[in-house]
Amino acid sequence: MYKTALFAFSLAATTFTFAQNPLSVHVLNLENGLPSSDVNVVLEAQQGEKWVQINQAKTDENGRITALYPEDKALDKGIYRVTFKTGDWFRQHNQRSFFPEVPVVFVIDGAVEHYHIPLLISPYGYSTYRGN
Repeated sequence: MYKTALFAFSLAATTFTFAQNPLSVHVLNLENGLPSSDVNVVLEAQQGEKWVQINQAKTDENGRITALYPEDKALDKGIYRVTFKTGDWFRQHNQRSFFPEVPVVFVIDGAVEHYHIPLLISPYGYSTYRGN
């Protein structure tokens, strides 16, 4: 019963976090199937012809950043870029890799309350998609 209650609390807390912040990311290593912790991730907004950094964080032990959008900023529609610093992460794990970073450009159009960007990585490839 204790584990069930703890799981329910943990799930509720995760749901609450997602409901509060409109952007999350998740990084998984395809080579071993494990989460990629300590990946540096940069969030930028496109303003005219340039990109402006609005936040930066590192993935947690589960490979997640549950609140990447700045807490003190209203969600603005527009074009954004999340850049995963994968080359640094692979170097820290004594692995060579082909892609020094993975930029993911996407649109926040207000159609949903929460945007989630999963990234699946390996030393010589990656995949991403719009999650939920």
